[in-house]
Amino acid sequence: MSVEANATPLPDRVPVRRALLSVFDKTGLVPFATGLAELGVELISTGGTFRALSQAGLKVRDVAELTGFPEIMDGRVKTLHPGVHGGLLGIRDDADHAAAMTTHGIEGIDLLAVNLYPFAETLAGGADRATIVENIDIGGPAMIRAGAKNHGYVTVLVDPGDYGSVLEELRQRGGHTTLALRKRLAMQAFGATAVYDAAVAKWFAADVGDMPAVRSFTGTLSETLRYGENPHQSAGFYRTAEARPGVATARQLQGKALSYNNINDTDAAFELVAEFDPAKSAAVAIIKHANPCGVAEGTSLVEAYRKALACDPVSAFGGIVAMNRRLDREAAEAIVEVFTEVIITPEADEDAIAVVAAKKNLRLLLTGGLPDRRAPGLTVKSVAGGLLVQTRDNGVVDDLDLTVVTKRAPSESELADLKFAFRVAKHVKSNAIVYVRDGATVGIGAGQMSRVDSARIAARKAEDAAEAAGLAEPLTRGSVVASDAFFPFADGLLSAVAAGATAVIQPGGSMRDDEVIRAADENGIAMVMTGMRHFRH
Repeated sequence: MSVEANATPLPDRVPVRRALLSVFDKTGLVPFATGLAELGVELISTGGTFRALSQAGLKVRDVAELTGFPEIMDGRVKTLHPGVHGGLLGIRDDADHAAAMTTHGIEGIDLLAVNLYPFAETLAGGADRATIVENIDIGGPAMIRAGAKNHGYVTVLVDPGDYGSVLEELRQRGGHTTLALRKRLAMQAFGATAVYDAAVAKWFAADVGDMPAVRSFTGTLSETLRYGENPHQSAGFYRTAEARPGVATARQLQGKALSYNNINDTDAAFELVAEFDPAKSAAVAIIKHANPCGVAEGTSLVEAYRKALACDPVSAFGGIVAMNRRLDREAAEAIVEVFTEVIITPEADEDAIAVVAAKKNLRLLLTGGLPDRRAPGLTVKSVAGGLLVQTRDNGVVDDLDLTVVTKRAPSESELADLKFAFRVAKHVKSNAIVYVRDGATVGIGAGQMSRVDSARIAARKAEDAAEAAGLAEPLTRGSVVASDAFFPFADGLLSAVAAGATAVIQPGGSMRDDEVIRAADENGIAMVMTGMRHFRH
């Protein structure tokens, strides 16, 4: 049974006579408070905000004067008092509320500006547990929720970016705010506390190490997109508190706005290229429809790009290019020769930026770093009536104990290519088959219902690429091959053998592993098993 509603009608315009300001982020605070004071608004404040306003020469009351109670417990208790919450929650036009405020000497608070302790920033900075807990704000969210609930009478601000528009409305409307403004700000206020509480709950879940019974996922709208995957679908891009380098945190230097599909594909490209250590080699990944159509390592970015492009030059048209090193002029010149939607890179030389600038629609994103392939995290997918939540696939082939299961062990060069192929297979939609030769993909089969079909498609693409390049035979001859999951039968392996593969890497674990191993031995193929699969749906 719900709480009975108060039937007092909400007024449109209400005067702002008294404001409580209590902010951690003091951006724009003094100009805002000065503007309020010029309009005759009485200022009340707390702690550091009180000191900042006083030092600026503004007349301001300490909240302790309002409550008649001092700040205690290292500032943990200062606004949790009826003098504050009564002033925020009191319905001015309700006779009983007004009488209670008069009886208890409660002054109405008409405007509230609060932003919260930097919990997410403290967490991201690697603070110890005690510091993280201390940065869980209690009084701030309580005041925000109180004021936002009573938005019929209280104007609540949680974002310094709104200070200017609120001052402008007050000036234009004789010191009053409108219900429309107060509603919009209340919506933002509840959104802010929801995001904050979700971040705290997420940290506790990770700290405890369990899937909690109740979980929330929140984000802040970064931009409204023109449409979703298709023009008849609406879409928005929301950023979370996660500071993982990528498309959400990148700085876009040029080009038109990213589309829904651009964002999805760019994320896939950058997560893939992050599998390759930039200290060891340059790496480039070319993505189309969230699947790689070419990935390669090289001594330079331009070498890696050209090797990656050679895998499937047809599919690369209109694709996404990601790299693990600073974009230089030579690589930029090679990339812009082919129609490309997005380039994403940790950094870029000024000469490279100038090259890309000549293609006005080409987006260039700088992330400032690479995502940590080993970092924990969560991935979320919506289904009808629910969410599928799992930990991020942060398995790294370099950390695994590989087991040679065939009579012939792979050579040193084969082993290097096998690890390369398995890194790529992790980012290819299942069923995934990836052929690699000399540090570059030479055939990729993705997303087929049968692993045999993926192997055949990858081989056929290699044949097409060889024909386009004028080669006598496809580069799968003498390649190695990776499978994201076990071969259920020997037929998938035999398709790879027919394409020219000399070594195989796969998770193992099939009931017919012995049959597959026997087929490998009969064909002189080296095979290693990882014990870890990389299904990607």
